[in-house]
Amino acid sequence: MKVRIVALGKLKEPSLRTLCGEYEKRLGAYMDLEVVALKDERAPEKLSDLERTRVLEREGARILEKIRPQDTVIVLAIEGRQYDSVAFSETFYDMMDICWGDMVFVIGSSMGLSRAVKERGDLLLSFSKMTMPHTLIRAVLLEQIYRASRIRSGHVYHK
Repeated sequence: MKVRIVALGKLKEPSLRTLCGEYEKRLGAYMDLEVVALKDERAPEKLSDLERTRVLEREGARILEKIRPQDTVIVLAIEGRQYDSVAFSETFYDMMDICWGDMVFVIGSSMGLSRAVKERGDLLLSFSKMTMPHTLIRAVLLEQIYRASRIRSGHVYHK
């Protein structure tokens, strides 16, 4: 089984690339991890609701192409459920224990995610009710997966 992060957009900031790279390296001791960065749609600042929906649907179609029917999917969405780190660790590993395919985390673009992607999710997860850059969320997700792995293995990193 593999843990995959499917994320829209490239990490442009060198500091975020370094931080994410460090957590990807650390996670290599715990799991087979793959980060799949997909190109996000170019769109003007001001979009009608219909245009925004169409952009999200195109991005969503590309995301869904990376998810197999047997995969377990956790979608990061502001309206998702929030956990503390210990509860996230328990939930993550409980889901991994019953997963038939890969464990897939999905991070949308700055515009969010399509309804189809959210409906495909087995869990909607939120790290905060605040709006954050989707590139920063990738670093937070990697850190929380690492923290969950340390908690699961009985180490004190999370204190």
